[in-house]
Amino acid sequence: MTDRSPPGKDVDAFRLDDFLPYRLSVVSNRVSRAIAAGYEEEFGLNISEWRALAVVAASCDMSQAEVARRTRMDKVAVSRAVRGLIDRTFVTARAHPDDGRSRLLTVTAEGRVVYDEILPRVEEAADSIFEGLTATDRDRLFDLLARVEAAVDALDGLDTLVARDKTGDA
Repeated sequence: MTDRSPPGKDVDAFRLDDFLPYRLSVVSNRVSRAIAAGYEEEFGLNISEWRALAVVAASCDMSQAEVARRTRMDKVAVSRAVRGLIDRTFVTARAHPDDGRSRLLTVTAEGRVVYDEILPRVEEAADSIFEGLTATDRDRLFDLLARVEAAVDALDGLDTLVARDKTGDA
């Protein structure tokens, strides 16, 4: 049996399952997929479309850039999701009065009906997933996630950090 570890690397020193970013991603994806099962087939919405619809439905008017900022999805994913929502007439887009390059998104009456039908389902699915946590556990989890998010925000963006590391400046 040959050792397939990269030269000079101690594979045993790094355990992917103990790497917090990996674990957060895996858990987030699993939770999102479990919750999406309650609306994907019936309403034809994918996870990105639901997130965009939920954010737009929770406000009056919102730009695609604001949807990206609030959901932390990349601009391409938001653009695709918004296009799908517009095609299904769940959202309308009109020119932004202050920014000619931007559009304001508004949930339509049809989009509101779909949102109102999906929302209790996703809340019920989330409650089911987290029913093993006490109220104190949930509060603590949200507090810890907020602290992790604040720490990431304080890094001035991971893209900047990774870019500096690749150039050898870090």
